[in-house]
Amino acid sequence: MANSGVAIYPGSFDPITNGHVDLVNRTLRVFEKVVVAIATNPDKDRSLFSVEERLQMIEEVFADTSGRVSAVSFQGLLVDYAERQGATVVIRGLRAISDFEYEFQMAMMNHRLKPKLETFFMMTGESEFYTSSRLVKEVVSLGGNVAGLVPDNVLKKLQDKFKV
Repeated sequence: MANSGVAIYPGSFDPITNGHVDLVNRTLRVFEKVVVAIATNPDKDRSLFSVEERLQMIEEVFADTSGRVSAVSFQGLLVDYAERQGATVVIRGLRAISDFEYEFQMAMMNHRLKPKLETFFMMTGESEFYTSSRLVKEVVSLGGNVAGLVPDNVLKKLQDKFKV
């Protein structure tokens, strides 16, 4: 049963994968609302998809959640944005031990900056364990098929982008 809290799930989502979708759906079992937040930094952005394209793909994927999932973009510190959104929890997915070290450092810094903002780590589902946005893009760019690793609308956009 979901509580009334808001969880924020930050990332680049370039593009959103079925692993991301799985984490959002599992988060909805615990929290009433999930804000999928695309972190943007115009000076460092080397994304395949524009922020607008990523927001659109996320909104399409979660269109049937009765408004419980929203897609937004933000700049600046996550903790400040989370506070403005009324989020009490940051959701982070973990695939491997190598993810944990980086994520733990980020969680500790976020806690130092905003002690009331908690970080929940969720293990990626076993079927998405090896999937990452970076790997998906690489496979498609080389002509490989990533059907089943990304939502259908994202697969179409990837194929269009790489003219596959």
